[in-house]
Amino acid sequence: MSDIYFFRKNIIKRISFLVLKIFILSILLFILIRCSSNLKKSAPADGDEVSVQVNPAYFIKEGLVEPITKVDYKLSDGSTVACYKIVTKTTPTEHTMGPWCPTNISDGADKGGIWMESGKVYDVDGAFVKNLATFYKDAKWKMYRADGSIMVTNTKEACEAAARPNVDPAYQNFCVQCIPSYVSGLKQIFYIPVTPVVAPNQESNIDNLPPGPPQGAGNNRPVNGERRGPPQGGRGPQAGASTIGIAFNGVNFDPPAPTSDILKHYTLAPLDDNGGHINPHAGYHYHAATGKTKKIKQADGHAAMIGYAMDGYGMFELLDEAGKEPVDLDDLRGHYDAIRGYHYHVGPAGGNKFINGFRGKTGGFSASF
Repeated sequence: MSDIYFFRKNIIKRISFLVLKIFILSILLFILIRCSSNLKKSAPADGDEVSVQVNPAYFIKEGLVEPITKVDYKLSDGSTVACYKIVTKTTPTEHTMGPWCPTNISDGADKGGIWMESGKVYDVDGAFVKNLATFYKDAKWKMYRADGSIMVTNTKEACEAAARPNVDPAYQNFCVQCIPSYVSGLKQIFYIPVTPVVAPNQESNIDNLPPGPPQGAGNNRPVNGERRGPPQGGRGPQAGASTIGIAFNGVNFDPPAPTSDILKHYTLAPLDDNGGHINPHAGYHYHAATGKTKKIKQADGHAAMIGYAMDGYGMFELLDEAGKEPVDLDDLRGHYDAIRGYHYHVGPAGGNKFINGFRGKTGGFSASF
């Protein structure tokens, strides 16, 4: 009897130990899987475990000239793939445009836009304009009259004369603004890969973004106002690139504003509080993400999505819902996770740059009246 009792007791102990061991191993395996899934993966050059397609349903219909269609299109390396053809009005529908230039040195920040300098964003109010000579340590700056009124381009002709590389000398010391009615007939066509295609050349393009948008004859603009899309045969953005991507309202994210060219002619071309302004040949476009455009919130608290780059990868805000920046971005300002695949996070508004280059092969872009 005692032998049977001890035998059963021994069996029970062994079973209990085995169950406990299995339980502990299960917990460890669960923790390992969770940790692995939360890692931000550096995606291999020849493809990703997760590759997220462009979602045409994200775009605001009121910003489109025609329904989005799928077409075959030649990418930057000459290969042909399925792309979405997106034709837009360049007019945002979720926010108003402007203001840009204050009209008097007594005006508050609500009467003007913003200006980017040395990584910071400044309100272009009357006081900012009044103090330009001090701000830039150059006595030649004086953009206002004796009565306090600020010199602003207030006609289409003045806008065109001031918003070009060779600024008309008559418009030096002017605040340059162009208004929506000057570009009311403009439309833009974007061709973006349905599924991003990783480019074989993986080096970054830090500090190799051209100023944009092209302005006037000095930048080889065709006479009809069209401008070409991202460069052919390269990773871009390189010389010739004309847009970085598209917001969900149909407005384009542009390369860095040519602030040095603007300033050397003693002009100021403010952005509105939404990060955009108008070029007479390119329409309304953004140089900074300020949180005013349509966003696609992420269920896990990740930064919200704000658009697509020209290579089809998603563009996301800089900060997540907790106000934190990602810490593992690559040289292009992108990284990978198992939910969104590879994607970009735009730079801070004061940096005058959305991303540092394209990971994928880019589609095409044109703007015309």
